[in-house]
Formats: sequence, structure tokens, C-alpha cells
Amino acid sequence: MLRWIAIILLVLLVALQIKLWVGEGGLRQVHWLRQQVAAQKAENAKLEERNRALAAEVADLKRGKQAVEGRARADLGLIKPGEEFYQVVEPAHGSSTDRR
Repeated sequence: MLRWIAIILLVLLVALQIKLWVGEGGLRQVHWLRQQVAAQKAENAKLEERNRALAAEVADLKRGKQAVEGRARADLGLIKPGEEFYQVVEPAHGSSTDRR
């Protein structure tokens, strides 16, 4: 009788160990979830930095004409009256003018 109780307890112990290591909510899943949390925290940090940069740009655009002017020049290619615009075009790599 004592032998059967010991065998049953041993089987129960093995079953619980298997559930602990590979079952739902087990150590493998906990490790995977920790990796996911770390990856999400890294992504959140990048997005927070991007949001700070965008907020600074918005604040700069709201504050002064200089930022708006710089943005118009860079993005739209606008120039002030009386200014001359020069565009330097680099020759394409391997173009026909490079042949000798």
C-alpha cells in the first residue's frame, strides 16, 4: 500500500514539473513574455524620443517665422523675392559623359 502511494506521488510530482516547465503559464512562457515586454519597452522608448522631437518641432514652428521659413525652403524649395536659386546637379554615376 505504501508503495502505491509513493508511485502515485512520484507520478504527480513529474506531471507538475512538466506543467511548470512547458505548460501554459510555465517558465518557457514567462521567459517569452519577458522578452516581449523588453522589446515593447525598447519600441516605446524610440517612439517617445520621436514624439519629443516632433513636439519640439511643432513648438518651434509655432514660435517663430524662422522655422517656418526654413521648412518652406527645405521642403517646398521656396525663395525670397530678390534671391536667386542655384541648383547643382551631380552627374549620374556611369553616365555617358564619363566615357573616354
